[in-house]
Amino acid sequence: MDNEFIQALCEGDGVASVTVGISDLSDEILLCILRHVPVCNLVLNVARVCRKLYTLCRDKTLLSHVCLSQEYTASDLIVRQVVKQLANQVQSLSLSGCYWLSGSTMEYLVRCRAVTRLDLTGCRLTSLRLSRLLSSLSLLESLAFDVAPGFDSAQLSSEAVDSLSRLSELRQTLLTPSYGVVPCCARLCRLVLQFDIPEVTREGASVCCQLMVGQSSVPHYQQLEEFSARLAPGEVNQTLLLLYLAVFSVQVPERLRIFLVSVPGPNPAHWPAAASLAQSLSRHGNLQALQLPRSWLDAVSLGRALHGNAPKHLSFSRCPALRTQVTESLLEGGVRDASCLVSLNLSGINHGHYSECSGTRVGEEELDAGTMGRLAAGCTNLAHLNLTHTHYHHENIAGLGSEKHLCASLSKLNYLRSLALPACALSDGSHTRAPSDTTSPSSLLLGLRKAPRVGLQTYRPDSESSVPREGTSGLGQLLTGCPLLEVLEIAGPGFISALPRLEPCTRMSVEPRGVCAWARGVGDTHVATLHGLLRLRRLTLAGLPGVLKGTGLVKVAERCPELQALSLANLGSLKTMNYTPALLDTLRQCKQLQELRLEQPYLNANASFFEALSCCSRLCRLCLISRCGTFDPVAVEDFMECCRNVVMCHMFIGGTLVACRTLQKTLLERFSVERPALSVVIYPLQHEDLPLVIRDIPLPLLDQLTLFQSRVAQAPPLSPW
Repeated sequence: MDNEFIQALCEGDGVASVTVGISDLSDEILLCILRHVPVCNLVLNVARVCRKLYTLCRDKTLLSHVCLSQEYTASDLIVRQVVKQLANQVQSLSLSGCYWLSGSTMEYLVRCRAVTRLDLTGCRLTSLRLSRLLSSLSLLESLAFDVAPGFDSAQLSSEAVDSLSRLSELRQTLLTPSYGVVPCCARLCRLVLQFDIPEVTREGASVCCQLMVGQSSVPHYQQLEEFSARLAPGEVNQTLLLLYLAVFSVQVPERLRIFLVSVPGPNPAHWPAAASLAQSLSRHGNLQALQLPRSWLDAVSLGRALHGNAPKHLSFSRCPALRTQVTESLLEGGVRDASCLVSLNLSGINHGHYSECSGTRVGEEELDAGTMGRLAAGCTNLAHLNLTHTHYHHENIAGLGSEKHLCASLSKLNYLRSLALPACALSDGSHTRAPSDTTSPSSLLLGLRKAPRVGLQTYRPDSESSVPREGTSGLGQLLTGCPLLEVLEIAGPGFISALPRLEPCTRMSVEPRGVCAWARGVGDTHVATLHGLLRLRRLTLAGLPGVLKGTGLVKVAERCPELQALSLANLGSLKTMNYTPALLDTLRQCKQLQELRLEQPYLNANASFFEALSCCSRLCRLCLISRCGTFDPVAVEDFMECCRNVVMCHMFIGGTLVACRTLQKTLLERFSVERPALSVVIYPLQHEDLPLVIRDIPLPLLDQLTLFQSRVAQAPPLSPW
């Protein structure tokens, strides 16, 4: 490389030509460049170019903290070579999400005796391998791993138990009912748990937690500062969580400053010790993050917990009854300093449909623009805000004036980086309400009669978007006031993904029922307005029946060059897919796209679709979900051949089981050798065995893309994991 020069010729009076080589750059500049090179390439390729680069590639600033989580081309052999060369230098090593590595590769980590932080989440690790690993890592302070079926803590050696006794941080992903290694960790300051235990085994037997009763008093939380638990659906996960929390009923740790518990579903199990927890948090005044299920605290106890604290993260999703108390604490002096708040989740409950006549529920879910404006003025440093599954209905009646729009209130959040909103919050309220908007639910039966055909204009890439039903002034103010916005999620009321978590496929109605008129008015014009977000990196649009032609998507793709993740679900009519031409044009423009999730009942994944998708040369992960969709096997193969970075291809679609399995087998046999991390799952969406198939998908891929879920304000930004 020293012999390859960049030559700059400056032609002019008395100006000579200048040559600059790689050896002429300062070490500081070269180190800044090398920080962007993947570790495997850095150690195995760049370091072999010349002596200078060899020395720089060994710099401790590059190799003390190594992360291989996104190294999808790293095979077992490559990882072993890297570990061998970095054994004496690496202090923090993350293999999180490296689901493709074999268990024998984990044993090579015993060479890394200087490691203090080790993350093996998603890796294949037995209790015996964990024992050998812990016995060699005497300096270990932080550990993350999966507790898989068959794990037995009795197989841990005495040296391994000694290493665990010195841990200050532990993260366990529980795939089976177990305490894991928690009973061995007496000095924990941080405990992060993820419960992902199915209700039944593969053989159909029920899973129970009786084996845990005898150990319920074992865990030691005296020095605990953070407790975090995230649960998948299921009674077993909730029962096991209560066993982990049994010690809190006796005494709440005095140093506790972060308490996060996420329980899905509308009726989480009650925890009797929640009131004493709230009292303890208010007494110490050092609360940094708090998240609780809806049934654990009432408004009074919550106000007591927040009083005198200055939290950075608050999450009360699916807790509409507590939203008023949260805003009062932030606005009326309940908290010590509201400007410390960085992340806030006030998302509501997804009821599946919305009725304008149900006053009680509307009162709980309705957002007030004035209150949100005061909240934005007080929480000046708020960077992450989630308001999905709520409602905001702006009235804009000509000649009578109108209140300030919610988007205008949120535009005060100048540091906002991620935002999740209900679709109706984008509406200016200037649309004309159709008579059907105010009728009773029984009038929906009139939809059985054949409606007159209106028709759609032929899509043209350079044509204007469809005639807007209303203006977008409120949305425009939001985009102007939040120039740093990188993540945006917009979901229609009642949207439910057809892909299940642990239950059979959801058989939704053909058309959404009870969608409020404000949400129906959000369409192509609103989507086109999003092109003003020049920093946009992730965009989610779900349950928007007003998006007819998709012309707004094309404008977003053209004007948002940093867009890396796109998730579209149930746009326009669910009886057909009218925005296909615009979607193909959008994909041709997304040069930086790395993730695509597309869910539509009638998706035609034909040759034209995959040809357009092949323009996304950087695409890594793809997920297609369609109840009545079709696919072209040859086109899928050609796409995988063209886009060599794709390591995840999940298609839950129509078609026969034989056709799906044949294509899946073909792709795995053809591309697995050159792509070690390749995950291919092609399966009929409505097949009865789909939950078993989903269970076999690596959890990192499920969480990253396959399952539809909001990712805004879900975890505190202060968390290193």
